[in-house]
Amino acid sequence: MAVRLQRPLVAAACLFLCCVAGVRCGPDPRLRKELIDLEASMQIGGRMVLTDAEQRLDALLAKLKQDEMSRKDFPPSMHFFKARRLIQASPLFGLLQEMPKGAVLHVHDFAMVDVEWLVKNATYRPNCYMCFTDSASVRFVFASQGPKPVERCSPWVLLESLRAKMGNATKLDNSIRGNLTLFTDRDPETEYPSQDVVWNRFEAAFGALWGLVTFAPVFRDYYMEALNQFYADNVMYLELRALLPQVYELDGCTHDQAWTLQTYQDLTKEFISTHPDFYGVRIIFTNHRHAKLSVVTEAVKKAMQLQKDFPDFLAGFDLVGREDQGKTLWYFRDALALPAEKGATLPYFFHAGETNFQGTEVDQNLLDALLLNTSRIGHGFALQRHPVAKDLSRKRRVAVEVCPISNQVLKLVKDLRNHPATALMMEDHPLVISSDDPAMFGSSPLSSDFYEAFVGFGGLKSHVGSLKQLAINSIRWRCARTVPTGPAGRGLNFPVSVSGSAL
Repeated sequence: MAVRLQRPLVAAACLFLCCVAGVRCGPDPRLRKELIDLEASMQIGGRMVLTDAEQRLDALLAKLKQDEMSRKDFPPSMHFFKARRLIQASPLFGLLQEMPKGAVLHVHDFAMVDVEWLVKNATYRPNCYMCFTDSASVRFVFASQGPKPVERCSPWVLLESLRAKMGNATKLDNSIRGNLTLFTDRDPETEYPSQDVVWNRFEAAFGALWGLVTFAPVFRDYYMEALNQFYADNVMYLELRALLPQVYELDGCTHDQAWTLQTYQDLTKEFISTHPDFYGVRIIFTNHRHAKLSVVTEAVKKAMQLQKDFPDFLAGFDLVGREDQGKTLWYFRDALALPAEKGATLPYFFHAGETNFQGTEVDQNLLDALLLNTSRIGHGFALQRHPVAKDLSRKRRVAVEVCPISNQVLKLVKDLRNHPATALMMEDHPLVISSDDPAMFGSSPLSSDFYEAFVGFGGLKSHVGSLKQLAINSIRWRCARTVPTGPAGRGLNFPVSVSGSAL
C-alpha cells in the first residue's frame, strides 16, 4: 500500500516546492489526478481493497447516489422528519438496510423500540393505568388495584376501561403515541423552534414512557423486541447505555440494579441461543449529569461493584442528559477519579462535545473526557473546534460516536452536509456511526443514520469501502474482552444481489 501512495506524495511535495520557489506551475492533468487520488485515499475506507462483487456493487451505489443527489428535495439537507418518507422510499436506503452494519455503540435503553410496539403492545395489557399531567403529558403504571395518586397528575384511569367507553380508540392511541416520541407529521421547525423546546419535549417523552418500560413483564419483552428490531436491521452487536432503573412488579415490589443487569444478561444469552450469528450486548451504566456530586459518587461506586459482579457484561460508565445545562465532567472529577484511586479499572464512555456553544465550561468536556481517559467520545460534535482534543483523539485512537439524526433533530445542525463529521470522515478520523435514540426520532435502528452519513457526510466521494470501513470500525472500537471469531453465516461481506437481481 505504501508503494501505491508514493507517487501522489511525491507529486504533492513537488507541487508545494514548485509554488514556494515561485516557479510557474502549469495545470498538469497527471499531477491533478494524483492529488485527487491522494485525497481520496485519506478518507474512511479510501484504502479498502474491494472484491469484484463489491466493485460491481459500488458501481450501482454510485448511480443510486447520483440519482439521490440530483433531486431538488435532497433528504440530508432536510429535517429528518420531513425526509423520512423520501429516505424509506429510496432504493439506496433499501440496499443499506441489507448491508451488515456491525455494531451500535451509542444507543439508550428506553429509546430503542418502535413506539408503535409500545402503544399496541404495552398499553393494551391488563392493569395498565394512565393519568394526564399538568404539562399535557402522560404517565403510566401497572397495578393490581387502583394506584396511589400522583402530584400534578389527573386521577389514574384504567386504559382498558377508557378504550371500552370510547369505542374507537384511534384518537387516544394517537395521543399516547405523540407523547412517547419526538416525531411529528407537522412542520418540525415550527413544532420545535429552539433547542430548549425540543430538549424539554425530549425529556418529557422519557418521563412519559418510564412507567411502561420499568414494569417487569414489559421490561423483558421490550428488550427482546429491541434485539429483534436491531437484528432485523443487520446490527450484529450492541453497547447499550442503561440507567439500570428499579424494575417493579404488579404488586408494587421492586428489583434492584443487580437484578436489572442480570435480566439483561439472561435475555441476551436467550437471544443468542436462537440467533447464533449475533455477537452479543454489553451495558454501559449511566447516571444523569444534572445529579448532585454525592449521587454521582455513589453511582461510580455502584458501577465498580457491578463490574466486579458482571466483568464480561458491564462495559463501563457514562453521564447522560443535556450537556449544555448539565454539570461539567470537571465538576465530577473527584467522583470519576475514584476507580483509579482504588486501583480499579472502570472504563468511561463519556458524552462530550454535544454542543454548538463555544468557549463555555461545558465546551471543555471534550478535553476533560480525554483527560479522564474516556474509551470513546459520545457525539463529539464540537471536536473540530478543539484541535488539541482532536489530535489526542486521533493519536490515542479514541473513536467518536457520531449520531447524525440525533444531532439534527436536537438542533445542533440543520443541513447534514454541514455536520462536522463530514471533515472527520474525509480524513479517516476514528469514528463510528450510531443512532442514539431511534424510537424517539422515528428512525430505523441504524440504517437511517448510515444513509445520512453515506449520502450526507460522504457525498459522491464515499463508496462501498467507506461503508465497509464504518462497519469494521464499529466492531474494532467496541468494548469487548474477546475478539469475535466471526458470526456463523453472517459477516461483513456485502450483499451481492439486490431485490433478487445479480449485480
